[in-house]
Amino acid sequence: MRERDTGSIQHQAEHARAGQRSPILIYLVVLFAAAFLLLLLAYFQQQRANDSNSEAIDALKQSVSATDSIQILMSDNEELRKQVAQLQEQLDAAGQAQAEAVRQAQDLEQQVQERSDSADAMQWFWQIESAYAQKRYTTARELIQQFEALPQLKDALPKENTTGTQRFSPSARYQEIYDALY
Repeated sequence: MRERDTGSIQHQAEHARAGQRSPILIYLVVLFAAAFLLLLLAYFQQQRANDSNSEAIDALKQSVSATDSIQILMSDNEELRKQVAQLQEQLDAAGQAQAEAVRQAQDLEQQVQERSDSADAMQWFWQIESAYAQKRYTTARELIQQFEALPQLKDALPKENTTGTQRFSPSARYQEIYDALY
């Protein structure tokens, strides 16, 4: 009986093991599935973190790009300020040159006017001198009256003798004739 008992016990043990394997196998499958789900969940979280990091990196790149653009604009602005300063200096120099040219033109105009007045005064003087030398005193007086009506010409008569002779200057000679006739 022992053999039979032993065979029966062995059979029961085999069946008992088969039944015990099944809950262990299910437990292992559940653990494996849980581990797989946890790994899958970790993967998705990593992907979401990577997407989030990518967005942050893109935002930082845009920020750096904006900063670079601002620096470029600032350097361009500084360059433009330098150009404005240079152009202002050139404009000031041109304004000074123009003012100098205007002043020189006015000086030349004044010289031309003075020489023109001097030439006109000398014409009157020579007519008065000629009439006085020819003893046409009435004509000389009329010419003197007309000449006296033009005070800028009287002042334009040369006050120095430019002929190199010992004679009077035109202004002094005119005064001598004037004094003799009046």
